[in-house]
Amino acid sequence: MTINFRKVAVVGCGFVGSASAFALMQSGLFSEMVMLDVNKEKAEGEAMDISHGTALANPMKIYAGDYDDIQDAAIIVVTAGAAQKPGETRLDLIKKNIAIHKGIMDEIRKRKCEGILLIVANPVDILTLYAIENSGMPKERVFGSGTVLDTARLRYALGSCLEVDSRSVHAYVIGEHGDSEFVSWSNANVSGVPMHDFFALRGKNVEDMEKTEDEIANEVKNAAYEIIQKKNATYYGIATSVVRICRAVIRDEKSVLPVSVSLNGAYGINDVALSVPAIVGRNGIERLVPIALSEEEREKLSKSAEVLKEITKTIEF
Repeated sequence: MTINFRKVAVVGCGFVGSASAFALMQSGLFSEMVMLDVNKEKAEGEAMDISHGTALANPMKIYAGDYDDIQDAAIIVVTAGAAQKPGETRLDLIKKNIAIHKGIMDEIRKRKCEGILLIVANPVDILTLYAIENSGMPKERVFGSGTVLDTARLRYALGSCLEVDSRSVHAYVIGEHGDSEFVSWSNANVSGVPMHDFFALRGKNVEDMEKTEDEIANEVKNAAYEIIQKKNATYYGIATSVVRICRAVIRDEKSVLPVSVSLNGAYGINDVALSVPAIVGRNGIERLVPIALSEEEREKLSKSAEVLKEITKTIEF
């Protein structure tokens, strides 16, 4: 079947799915969107509600459908899964969501979809690896939203700290999208100026920079927990991240994004999916970008991979 590059499918119409669908409607990237949910009426209600905004935004056909409707979609965004509860880690969700995604992957595999499969549900790294192994799609066309949102949170925090446009901040959160993630400070910069030098440029006490970096890294890592504690769920930030990733694919931007991908030898890591910078375009993951890491950062990445491997051993793929 021919891919319709103006069509997107959203599987799962909870907070994240509906917020992502709304953001995608406003983005103007697509002219057709099908929404799926185990609760068909929920999908119909969200599709109706979002459709009513198209008269004020962009013309778009939005409807609730079934798995036969996703076959020609350029991108299938999977947000379906149990919600993360206050005090619950992303990895606590694993057994619940593997059971949900088994049914989803079975349906996708039957239809031999040829677009991009974007996993957004948590724990995203485990579910991405599960999708790679069970969707029947080539691994370069299956990846997760990974630490795109974590990296956005990092850039926002650094921009606020240094009083500079966060879009001029270039830094990555890599590893697991979760508690073992970390900031790759060794290559962080502001428009090419090393972070150490930019701190000094803005009149910051360079001697306190390490403490500031630790505070910002912890703020970023714990942001989701804080938001969940305050409002029970996070969805606007990840919805914006979904649009950013879809834009890179549909426009064939070949953008470098820290998405969750399968590693087979890169950074000395095998048989796991986690986030490292990769070139994202119309065909999915074109290649990984081998950023320079310090010895300490390489150890952190390896430890993050081990955390995910240990979890993977406890479930059936």
